Amino acid sequence: MALTSLWQPFTLGRVELPHRLALAPMTRNRANPDGTLGDLAATYYGQRASLGLVITEGVQPSADGQGYVNTPGIYTPEHIEGWRQVADAVHSGGGSLFIQLMHAGRVSHPDNTPHHSPPVAPSAISADQDISTQSGPQKTPVPRELGTEDIATVIAEFRHAAASAIAAGADGVEIHGANGYLLHQFLSPNANHRTDSYGGSMENRSRFVIEVARALAEEIGADRVGIRLSPAMPLGGIDEGETESVRAHYRHLVGELAHLNLAYLHLHHVGDDELLRSLRDVWPTAMLVVRYGRTREQIADDIDAGLADIAPLGRMALANPDIVERLRTDAPLNELDPATIYGGGEAGYVDYPTLAHA
Repeated sequence: MALTSLWQPFTLGRVELPHRLALAPMTRNRANPDGTLGDLAATYYGQRASLGLVITEGVQPSADGQGYVNTPGIYTPEHIEGWRQVADAVHSGGGSLFIQLMHAGRVSHPDNTPHHSPPVAPSAISADQDISTQSGPQKTPVPRELGTEDIATVIAEFRHAAASAIAAGADGVEIHGANGYLLHQFLSPNANHRTDSYGGSMENRSRFVIEVARALAEEIGADRVGIRLSPAMPLGGIDEGETESVRAHYRHLVGELAHLNLAYLHLHHVGDDELLRSLRDVWPTAMLVVRYGRTREQIADDIDAGLADIAPLGRMALANPDIVERLRTDAPLNELDPATIYGGGEAGYVDYPTLAHA
């Protein structure tokens, strides 16, 4: 199995990538309660440096941004020091590191955050989701609606987090605008009932996402900023409406973001190939596309079809730290252990065997 198109080098923003694979962002829940990284994080990411573009798990830009237990932050000096060790490990292995900035918004619970405050969101509408907490599963509560001054504060927190990521030695950041979290909540009409300039029309519902992206481009350089979107992804209680309105909204949003000349657009694709093609046509820089359920034989399909430049790998890369070598040599793959994805220690985190160990 050749997967020939995967092995061409590529320039993404300021970094030179050796091929067209990347590590997709995956929550692992192995940070300390204060958001500092656990002792094994540098090992975990360093093991996967051969993927070239290493995109981290979602990292909260503030205490308000935390959604789940034991997720890492990037807003204190201690957070920065932990990520510096990760950046060093990835760079030593020849990779480039982008830290994903993820504000969970209403997909949170006071028991999961250091300040135990209610979650925040565009509107006071619960996600109505079950969420794991230290005391067991609970329902996500009704969040506090962000005022316009609060929105400015959140954008400033994103700025600070992006600057902190660069201070830690990361090559860039990815804005998480997908999968039901805060930015996606602003985009979605069922989560955003605002009547001010951040709600109502698709232009207004896009405003917060565009302002965050513009702020980060100003702060660290557009060529160090990527953004992840997931049109029509029904996670976190999100319902973006019927297909044509979703298409119109994302064509508007991506068209506006295109003016910023960000390093890349990362689409979590759920099946609307017509929309994917139209977004590809207007996006000026790199496109990453990830799909659920791809087989190893299908990894290069979007690149071969001209729909993507880079193919991020999730679970395959989680279970196979040397996935690049395995794909190049058509070697068998380790099986994923679902029981060790979230939380825990070494098992299912840094102990998956490489071909050399096997």
